[in-house]
Amino acid sequence: MRRMSDEPARWTQATVYPDMWADPDEDPREGPVPDGESATLLDYLKNYRLTLRMKCEGLDAEQLARRSVPPSTMSLLGLVRHLAEVERDWRNWITDGDPLPKLYGVRDGDFDGAVAEQAVVDAAYADLEREQAATDAALARHPDLGERVGKDRIPVRELLVHRIEEYARHCGHADLLRECVDGRVGQ
Repeated sequence: MRRMSDEPARWTQATVYPDMWADPDEDPREGPVPDGESATLLDYLKNYRLTLRMKCEGLDAEQLARRSVPPSTMSLLGLVRHLAEVERDWRNWITDGDPLPKLYGVRDGDFDGAVAEQAVVDAAYADLEREQAATDAALARHPDLGERVGKDRIPVRELLVHRIEEYARHCGHADLLRECVDGRVGQ
């Protein structure tokens, strides 16, 4: 059981707004507001993806794999692996062919296999980048957000919104996990 003295001190790198992760001039999520529904949705997705990466920056393999909020089996590395897995799953939703196999095998393999080894960390980031790019490319072939795709005829808009929701929810988890790893806070 953790003792109060074992908890990391809360801190942030931000100097302008202490509740922020980074100062506005250093935040890669800052930029012009996009025009149009599709551009806005893609911008939100891009920013949540960046947020997850920012929450993981500066940590070693052990810290990334640490299940810092017991009894949860979640870790920052597990979240990276999980999001790679769900990117692939979303692509399966929009295909008419046979689904691609799971990246990490059995259910919860994304979290259970998130072990403190640099090779596992490197592979997780490579998997995430590859799966994001493949899903982005698959959806880019359907610019009409109202178009229904895949066997279940799911609107492209719903897939984009669901992707944003998935990343946003897990960025909330990442906030708690990171704070318990090293005390760093900020939105």
